[in-house]
Amino acid sequence: MNESQARQEICRVGRSLFERGYVHATAGNISVRLDDGFLITPTDACLGFLDPDALSKVDNEGRQVSGAPASKTLALHRRIYGVSRGAGCVIHTHSTHCVALTLGDPHGDLLPPITPYFVMKVGHVPVVPYFRPGAPEAADAVSELIGRYAAQGMPLRAVMLTRLGPNVWHDTPAQAMAVLEELEETARLWQLAEPKPQPLSPEDIQDLRTTFGARW
Repeated sequence: MNESQARQEICRVGRSLFERGYVHATAGNISVRLDDGFLITPTDACLGFLDPDALSKVDNEGRQVSGAPASKTLALHRRIYGVSRGAGCVIHTHSTHCVALTLGDPHGDLLPPITPYFVMKVGHVPVVPYFRPGAPEAADAVSELIGRYAAQGMPLRAVMLTRLGPNVWHDTPAQAMAVLEELEETARLWQLAEPKPQPLSPEDIQDLRTTFGARW
């Protein structure tokens, strides 16, 4: 994907997420890794009404090259790229059901493995303690979590920022969007289900690993 295509794809994905209620107002941001830096949505931009030419471009050191001022979460995105070498796109939203699960006293993983597609498409989603939006401590905490899970053979595709929302990543914007969708819909299922469902058994999860390469 060249830079022009990446600009169009960021806008397409942002509009799709906005129109379907996964983001609202000026909450959320999207970035894409380029050969010579990164594209990221501008600070306080509405993802439903992005202008491809106004997207912020920064170099590999995070210095502004062109476009509107970059989102305040740029540092966090760059840290995710730095420790997740395969990541080509990072998406952050304030998705309602995910955020709702962190308004108490969250710890550990955001959700248990209650559906096969959550296991296959998302995987573990560790919860990051609350930090103010854009705080450098959040980037440190996310980087540490990604490294810790990778050392256990469980590479992550998502983390959950307490009271803020998920950060998800994958090779392309479309793939990252699919991770976000599956995560938010699983959070919705968990909240709707009464009584709470039992997680898939270790045998079920091993079957998903063997058959589909699930990274749980």
